Amino acid sequence: MSILLPNQTIGVLGGGQLGRMIILEGRKMGYRFATLDPSEDAPGVQVSDYHVKAGFDDLDSVDKLASLSDLIIYEFENIDPTLVQRLEQQTSVPQGSKLLEVTRHRLMEKAAIEEAGVPVAPYAKVTSTDELLSAIDKIGLPAVLKTVTGGYDGKGQWTFHTKQDVSAWLAENDVSARTFILEKFIPFLKEISVVVARSVTGGVKAFPPAVNLHRNHILHLSIAPATIAEETSQLAVELAKQVAEHLQVVGLLAVEMFLHVDGHLYINELAPRPHNSGHYTYDACNPSQFEQMLRAVIGLPLIEPTRYHSAIMMNVLGEHKEAFFRSYDKLPSNIKAHWYGKLEAKTGRKMGHVTVLTDDIKQGLDQLDQLKICPALTETEEKAIWTQ
Repeated sequence: MSILLPNQTIGVLGGGQLGRMIILEGRKMGYRFATLDPSEDAPGVQVSDYHVKAGFDDLDSVDKLASLSDLIIYEFENIDPTLVQRLEQQTSVPQGSKLLEVTRHRLMEKAAIEEAGVPVAPYAKVTSTDELLSAIDKIGLPAVLKTVTGGYDGKGQWTFHTKQDVSAWLAENDVSARTFILEKFIPFLKEISVVVARSVTGGVKAFPPAVNLHRNHILHLSIAPATIAEETSQLAVELAKQVAEHLQVVGLLAVEMFLHVDGHLYINELAPRPHNSGHYTYDACNPSQFEQMLRAVIGLPLIEPTRYHSAIMMNVLGEHKEAFFRSYDKLPSNIKAHWYGKLEAKTGRKMGHVTVLTDDIKQGLDQLDQLKICPALTETEEKAIWTQ
């Protein structure tokens, strides 16, 4: 593969905030960008050089993006892999359609992780009531039922604690309407994630793990370095690299894991793109996850990540917009604000994020609480952060 030179154009499938942050980093490197997205004012579209306003199923528009681009990337995974295959026939798509096919389908994803020799929670395929009941008998309760494709931020999944929960769900849903996966619920101490980059040349580099705290299935905080034992941190990085190597990833792979109460790590999900939990790298690391992704797909040498500060990334959702704006002129100099440019603020919609750069995580958390952008941490959340 010949390296992509400055002034050449990178096409981006998707115009969301991940695309925006990739483009902003790529502009520093001298690249031009073209986006394909149904919106004419999406976050990534606002900073692109060219925009193709169309749905991702519009083949003529997909071909137009290819004609504009010297190389194409995707910034989210809910894209039909056949569209990416079509683009691969016309131009360079380093991330490829195979990775997309695996990571957007939960059963294929679990099988691939197992093939990499990395632990996952027990799971079963479900396409009927009998299969669901059989899987529950085998796996036990509590368990989580998920659609095999689609769904994010808690959508398309249901937790069963009792047989009564299962019966109530079956009374309102047709289990034969689509394919599901039932996963054993892992009683975890923490959720952690590792963003790992793998280059077209085969080089692999991982960012320091982050501990993630969710509210209503949406990421609330990511804290780096992860508040876990050093040996656990090292193991998390090795498992993430192992999966990336097995899948022959090009670009980025975010590997989400559960730290079990017995100390074991279980891989939960994969994302073949920049990840919300890696946003802390934008301000706290060299390089950011966005620059590292570009280096990986372009063929530049990967940089060994260096973390200059401890960091806390907090998502700002639609319901936090007014409080964020009220606090904007009060943000201390060690808190960096990122706003994505979305016009409509909806409950649960990610509008931006802030990153606290600190040498003291506890002090940084106190700073966020004092700003009153979001409700303060509960005792349970505090425990989840600090318990080891």
